[in-house]
Amino acid sequence: MAFWKQFVLSLIVIIAGFAAWVFFVPGAGDMMRDAGIPNSVISMIAPNAEDTADAGASAGAEGQPRGQGQGQNRRGGGRSSAILVATQAVVHGVVNDRLNAIGTGDAIRSVAVTPQASGTIREILIKSGDKVEAGQVIAKLDSEEQVIARGQADVAVKAAVEKSNLYHNIKSSVSRMDVFDSEIAEQGARLQLQAAELNLARRNITAPIDGIVGIVPVNIGDNVTTTTPIVTLDDRSEILVDFWVPERFANTVEVGQPVEAMSVAKPGQLFSGVIEAVDNRIDAASRTLRLRARIDNSSDDLRAGMSFSVSMKFPGDKYPAVDPQSVQWDSQGSFVWQVTDDKSHKVRVSVVQRNPDYILVKADLKDGDKIVTQGLQRVREGGAVRVSADVAANAEVATQ
Repeated sequence: MAFWKQFVLSLIVIIAGFAAWVFFVPGAGDMMRDAGIPNSVISMIAPNAEDTADAGASAGAEGQPRGQGQGQNRRGGGRSSAILVATQAVVHGVVNDRLNAIGTGDAIRSVAVTPQASGTIREILIKSGDKVEAGQVIAKLDSEEQVIARGQADVAVKAAVEKSNLYHNIKSSVSRMDVFDSEIAEQGARLQLQAAELNLARRNITAPIDGIVGIVPVNIGDNVTTTTPIVTLDDRSEILVDFWVPERFANTVEVGQPVEAMSVAKPGQLFSGVIEAVDNRIDAASRTLRLRARIDNSSDDLRAGMSFSVSMKFPGDKYPAVDPQSVQWDSQGSFVWQVTDDKSHKVRVSVVQRNPDYILVKADLKDGDKIVTQGLQRVREGGAVRVSADVAANAEVATQ
């Protein structure tokens, strides 16, 4: 293409762009007037802009000489030259203020009851789901041999007592050694009776703790030993939940910190508790730390073995939080427009975290600072702005 054709085409594009700017950009007439272009030329290029400027001057300077009102508009000192914007106050947000983990629950005390002696089960006095107290008999073994042994020991004690009493009454006729031997025999007989009574008592299988009876796996007539589980008792007045957290929380968590847990079986219902124990080492394979939480279960809604979603709150790091619409970008990075004394000022920010409602930034901003959220296209450094009262009021309510 010849040079003169390129020149003509470029000139046409420039003229078209200028015309579009004149007719579509508000305030184009004022900007040309401030640039020193005569009103006569402006009226030919943008007659509508000139009419608007004259109407604004007449309305803003009613009762004043026409020249004085026009002079104020030309200097840009009138409020009509300020750009209308909407703002929202800066609030503070917290990074990493919540920890979520999955854990498994267990009863605060759980015992597998086994007999203290071998034998045949003669009675089972409980069933699954019963509440038992510590010391309550839950089953009995056959005890005929033990009853006989206790009777024999009782007879031996009586005989030893009679002999010892007789020797004490006739000390003058027997030697001191015979009296001493009778006393030793009496003590031995009493110990044999205690042993027989203990063996007989062990034929009763008792509950070692208060708890809830699980499924009973044995039946009457079963021959059991000291390793045979009779039943499992769970004290579930409180539930212990073991869970694992990333190692970066190792220096943050401590015993006594509050936790909240939600059971998969009861979605939406939160259970409160505290940290019961913190492990003393990091797992080398998963790089996690084991924690144990204690959760109140006085309502008996939870069971051992349930899975829980556990959450913990931490102070975290605080940063200014701004509306996502307010963050802009240029060649130097991200920034926001702050309104101070009805003037707009560019404040550089560094985005820390994005949330649905706010963006947390690292910047020199304080709580309550006004940040432009609407009307950003026409805002300039140091330019005059007017804050929309309605939008500002809504922003204040939203941040309280």
